[in-house]
Amino acid sequence: MKKFAMLLAALLLMMTVFAACGESKDAASGASQPGGAASSSEAAGEESAQPADTGDGDNTLVMATNAFFEPYEYYEGDDIVGIDAEVGKAIADKLGMDFEISDVDFDAIIPNVQSGKASMGMAGMTVTEDRQKNVNFTRSYATAVQVVIVPEGSDIAAIDDMAGKKIGVQQGTTGDIYCSAPVEEDGFGEENVTRYNKGTDAVMALLSGKVDCVVIDNEPAKAFVAANEGLKILDTAYAEEEYAICIAKDNEELLEKVDTALGELIDDGTVQKIVDKYITAE
Repeated sequence: MKKFAMLLAALLLMMTVFAACGESKDAASGASQPGGAASSSEAAGEESAQPADTGDGDNTLVMATNAFFEPYEYYEGDDIVGIDAEVGKAIADKLGMDFEISDVDFDAIIPNVQSGKASMGMAGMTVTEDRQKNVNFTRSYATAVQVVIVPEGSDIAAIDDMAGKKIGVQQGTTGDIYCSAPVEEDGFGEENVTRYNKGTDAVMALLSGKVDCVVIDNEPAKAFVAANEGLKILDTAYAEEEYAICIAKDNEELLEKVDTALGELIDDGTVQKIVDKYITAE
């Protein structure tokens, strides 16, 4: 019995010593748990206080585009490249954000931005009054010209000759908006316009004789004509316009950040350098 009492006393003394050691270790580490360091779940909680750069959270700038508009956005293998792709990436880099491109139909870009599926829309998009009702725009970063593609030997030699002709456009673009407007508003009427999801499809329709001409931006028009024999661009421009980035109306903070970053990239020559890479002076 005496031996048992002595053993019990020894055990109690050891427990007191270990407890004291545990308390002093926690005090040194700043942990509040007695008897040991912070648990792994607490440590994980402390680390998660700093947002992880996973590429799929709020730190990702998602650019909605339609990647069939060379040289602004187009596929090179599995990658989307072009002026908008590089300017968008430069903006994300300046803001310290990851960058992602979402390829959708052109007329789905604004709905994607409005719903928050995309942070911004960048697709050779012109600022129009109708679009400004739904989204906000940054400053302009490029000036573009809408032109008319026709087959060589076409009887369409000027803009006025398009009256009564079948006109191919990419759905939702300014070419679509301008051409489908009523005649009294300087358009050609809905009945004379055929819409396609991609500019490529409109040009294929022109080659097969389904439409008489295609209205599209000058730069992709040049690429289409270079790639397809028997086509040419009218000398007279259809319209001149400027491109900007669209952002949801309820996201004024992002609008300010993106617009400021874009302005800095324009001022330091980065945007012009990117444009010059894809559009060479003639």
